[in-house]
Amino acid sequence: MMKTSRMYYGWIVVLITFAALLVSAGVRSMPSLFMIPFEQEFGWSRGGISGVISTGIFLYGLVGPFSAAFLQKYGIRRVMVFSLALLAVSLSITPFMTALWQFQLLWGLVAGLGTGAMANVLGVTVTNQWFVKHRGLVVGLLTASAATGQLLFLPLLAKITMEAGWKYAIYAAVAVVVVLLVIVAVWMRSHPYDAGLAPYGTNELVKPEPFRGNLFLVPLQALRSALRNKTFWLLAGTFFFCGFSTNGLIGTHLIPACGDFGINEVAAAGLLAMMGLFDLVGTTLSGWLSDRFDSRWLLFWYYGLRGLSLMFLPYALDSSPAALMTFSVFYGLDWIATVPPTVKLASMEFGKERSGMIFGWIVVAHQLGASTAAYGAGVARDWLGSYTVPFVAAGFVCLFAALMAVRIVKAGGSRASQPQT
Repeated sequence: MMKTSRMYYGWIVVLITFAALLVSAGVRSMPSLFMIPFEQEFGWSRGGISGVISTGIFLYGLVGPFSAAFLQKYGIRRVMVFSLALLAVSLSITPFMTALWQFQLLWGLVAGLGTGAMANVLGVTVTNQWFVKHRGLVVGLLTASAATGQLLFLPLLAKITMEAGWKYAIYAAVAVVVVLLVIVAVWMRSHPYDAGLAPYGTNELVKPEPFRGNLFLVPLQALRSALRNKTFWLLAGTFFFCGFSTNGLIGTHLIPACGDFGINEVAAAGLLAMMGLFDLVGTTLSGWLSDRFDSRWLLFWYYGLRGLSLMFLPYALDSSPAALMTFSVFYGLDWIATVPPTVKLASMEFGKERSGMIFGWIVVAHQLGASTAAYGAGVARDWLGSYTVPFVAAGFVCLFAALMAVRIVKAGGSRASQPQT
């Protein structure tokens, strides 16, 4: 066991988890940089490349509930090491691909599985095991790491892609993943008990609950139970539209959409990076707010404002750099701010022990929405010659999601309708 120190070791665990989620999100967003280079080098269509990205996004979400079970049974550190190793292998082979089906195998399947095991469920699991106090803040911070991955990775990788080629951008990502794998293997701890500590906010040293049941059956049983709950359907529905309007649409297609207006990859990646910077602020603040205010009304405002910003985007692209900067700041503050309130509502409704796995299924809905937008927007661009219709449509579905969030007040009639503390 580790000796206690003045600094709570859980904050080091949060830092390592933040870095892992950051790198995972950065790698997950890389194909948007390669869309135009792949069109030029391999002759693949925008829709075909979008289909690969769509598959990876969906698997990224689908793995979540099962990842929650694996995290409980084998521990956080082992699962993270395996996922990073899988990701490193997929990245290392990518420069040798020559056909679209190989891209689908490496990025749609393998990278989707590798990054999916380090999705939002990882952050929720770490938070629930290590913290009793400041849970909303920690969830917000770990959620924000996804956008921060774009902040750190995309501009640099875009510059490497433009100056040296996309293969060298892949090699740079492999190096980062390998370094992180070593850090996780040496310093990560799965549970406070492993460090001889109590969860933050308590003084009771407790052993982790052993996982019981089948690794693949238990998540399905949790889903079957959740499907009878109205709050689950509302949370999953709003999260479907969340994914539709964020990583599936903007995360995948903003860079090529900028290319349609003569904005190069580095400048477009800079816009995403700016969104990442402001999302780091917005999502961390959202976690703080979810500890203090009604999460349902937070979701109402987040989705409503996001919808308005997406309706503004086609004008911004065809207007001026100042308009695009305004969109990046406004949209960035709201990028993934929906996660902490959604986690809060899921925890209130389903309890600490089940919330991680059920939230994993809610994330599946998010990634299904993202997958739909990633593929659909690419096909729409091929058909219509622009992204205007997908952007405006996403704005309208966000307004609908805002109304769904308010309905959670009347759903379930149990813990979800209680005041938040």
